[in-house]
Amino acid sequence: MRWTLQSKPDISIVKKLAKELNIDEILSTLLVQRGITTFEEAKKFFRPSLTDLHDPFLMKDMDKAVSRIEKAITAQENIMVYGDYDVDGTTSVALMSSYLQTITPQIATYIPDRYTEGYGVSYQGIDYAHDNDITLIIALDCGIKAVDKIAYAKSKGIDFIICDHHRPGDKIPEAIAVLDPKRTDCDYPFKELCGCGVGFKLIQALAEQRGETIQDLLPYLDLVATAIGADIVPITGENRVLAYFGLQVINAHPRAGFTAMLSQIKKKALTITDLVFVVAPRINAAGRMKHGLHAVQLLVEENHEKALSYAAEIEAYNSNRKDTDQSITKDALTQILDNNEEDRNTTVVYNENWHKGVIGIVASRLTETYYRPTLVFTKSGEKLAASARSVKGFDVYNALEACTEYIDQFGGHKYAAGLTLQEENYELFKQKFEKVVSLTIDQKMLIPKIAIDTPIELEQITPKFYRILKQFAPFGPGNMKPVFMTEGLMDMGYGKCVGADEKHLKCTVIKNQVNIGAIGFNLGKKYPLILNKQYFKAAYTIEENEWNGEVSLQLSLKDIN
Repeated sequence: MRWTLQSKPDISIVKKLAKELNIDEILSTLLVQRGITTFEEAKKFFRPSLTDLHDPFLMKDMDKAVSRIEKAITAQENIMVYGDYDVDGTTSVALMSSYLQTITPQIATYIPDRYTEGYGVSYQGIDYAHDNDITLIIALDCGIKAVDKIAYAKSKGIDFIICDHHRPGDKIPEAIAVLDPKRTDCDYPFKELCGCGVGFKLIQALAEQRGETIQDLLPYLDLVATAIGADIVPITGENRVLAYFGLQVINAHPRAGFTAMLSQIKKKALTITDLVFVVAPRINAAGRMKHGLHAVQLLVEENHEKALSYAAEIEAYNSNRKDTDQSITKDALTQILDNNEEDRNTTVVYNENWHKGVIGIVASRLTETYYRPTLVFTKSGEKLAASARSVKGFDVYNALEACTEYIDQFGGHKYAAGLTLQEENYELFKQKFEKVVSLTIDQKMLIPKIAIDTPIELEQITPKFYRILKQFAPFGPGNMKPVFMTEGLMDMGYGKCVGADEKHLKCTVIKNQVNIGAIGFNLGKKYPLILNKQYFKAAYTIEENEWNGEVSLQLSLKDIN
């Protein structure tokens, strides 16, 4: 692991802010590192307000989108709400369809089948709309590159409104409205909304036109918060406000689907981390193993008994997904070793029998193991389909763009993307991708990095300090959980390896007569470093540990040296 220490901010700004807020200088340092330098900025950070949300009509084409939907409602047209099969897509469809159904009953929902239709807007979906007299499709979390498909829909007399957040291609589809803050001609102030976030801005605009307030839309923010967490967008600016209030809804007034999904989870208050690691995999499992509409069904269900039944189905899909991705990961690791590819700058693996629904998870697992840009391919119809994952700092989307002579289609983000290609191009693509990455990646990026916010001493970790630190949440990209470093630590003699295969490290550290418990997941191999009263340094986050009804602070170790 490569430890990097953030540069110290201007001490005069740190001291001034600490005095104005009456907080520890360590906490003030953390704020300044996050770009918060004044009392007003700190107030907005610690007390997010719905009034901080931007006017939805600042987004290009928003007026056109609202006008077309109002026209459809007045004329009693059939409207289809169309979204991708992942968490962002299914939450978007649940959000938009449930809101529109409060105005008109003529709403249909559609999620493409991962295996027969693939990602995004499909000809099959458009044909389904045409066969069912649907004249308006609202596409969420997809559509920004569907130029030909939107033209096909137009030829069938079907209008499109696109709500997307992916990077546009060279040409914008000729839809009635294309809402995407990443359009170069869109002046919307916040560019990092997820697909569900763009969908929320549309219902916010519709609500304004209908005389409703932002308070009327609060119940929908649980879906937006879930999508923000799952899609790994920055939890800054508008996303921070949406996530903050969305978590409040989940914890205070959860919808039936959330209550059913979480019925086995014994936790007082859910965080963004819980949404990412507990809720999102279950929602995703429907689209991976069966069909994304099962997730939408669960998210919009209001009857508790029915929701429990849907949640049980999804739990079974999730269990099946876990077994499948573990098996494929094992196969993929074997393939890398058999082909002597441990020393490359990329991981590219393929097996025609791998389950298409889990190759993204497998790509993430392989990235954790070898820490390099990774693609996992499987057979999809006549073509090969892949999921790509990257490492911190490296733009895999740009790398794929440099290999387009061998790719049929691709799309995605800096750190995650998808593509299809012809089987005969697989080896050529693999060679080109390795070459492109080797020429463009900084070799430092291939070593996992721990970014340390600031050094700290154990005596500074007090209940009051932690109370304020907790208010930095919700954590995520752009506002990660602060990582601290302390040098000169010693184990009190109770250190041991714990867990299956003794993979984890548990100890109590002491310095300057102050001691605190610590747990290091997957750090069992570092046990020799704490033996025999050796001094060591640790990088860690701070968390609460509940044991037998007692709550205490502990260090969650990231690494020790």
